[in-house]
Amino acid sequence: MEQFSDYIVYVDESGDHGLQSLDPNYPVFVLAFCIFHKRYYSDVVVSELQKFKFRHFGHDLVILHEHEIRKEKGDFTLFRNREQKQAFLGELTGIIDTSRFILASCVIEKNRLTQQQKESENPYHLALGFCLESLYQLLVEKGQEDRLTHVVVEKRGRKEDDELELEFRRICDGKNRLNQTFNFNIRFADKKANSAGLQLADLVARPVGLHIMRPEQPNRAFETLKPKFYCQGGRHHTGVGYEQWGLKRFPRISEGPR
Repeated sequence: MEQFSDYIVYVDESGDHGLQSLDPNYPVFVLAFCIFHKRYYSDVVVSELQKFKFRHFGHDLVILHEHEIRKEKGDFTLFRNREQKQAFLGELTGIIDTSRFILASCVIEKNRLTQQQKESENPYHLALGFCLESLYQLLVEKGQEDRLTHVVVEKRGRKEDDELELEFRRICDGKNRLNQTFNFNIRFADKKANSAGLQLADLVARPVGLHIMRPEQPNRAFETLKPKFYCQGGRHHTGVGYEQWGLKRFPRISEGPR
């Protein structure tokens, strides 16, 4: 019988992974891996999010989507004024702040890709490779690399999901920059799945992209995430040394269109 790792990974994205058109207001694609210890996730994270929903909606069926919250759509038309919305966001940020998870992300700066890269690369697949490599390195540190780790992503469409699964398995079979095989399995979740992990991944992806685009602009959400990034110095050096570790950028800042 397969031995499962102690960790579970939830994945979400921000931005369009296509290269046909470029949104000048958000010319990046972000992939975020939220990595949880299973016991802590089930005992604490799920419970805290459910209690948050009961307080604000009276039930726990609401699915927290960053876009809908920001645009006040669907269930999030409840805000009567700016103060009420800020209080809601402040409480939600507090849950993210106190939740213990490790963040591995990759930002593809589509506006900086060369023409050759645009023709040969898929931003989602590129980011996936970088994030899976970070995940593997983390699991090596935890002594869990030989156990099976599940990576949960949202369904997007049959064609896209088939292509993603093929790329995922190709990377795990050794076609990666570490030349290692990864004992990972991909699981696809319906967009309506009320998964606490997927909702948290959805909430963290956009602040990462905004930080890369406008690093000088105040970004409270990103500041909350900084201590969570997988970093070079391990758990005793959280908040520093995460660039090109838990926060990877492509092209690297020294690279660019030629």
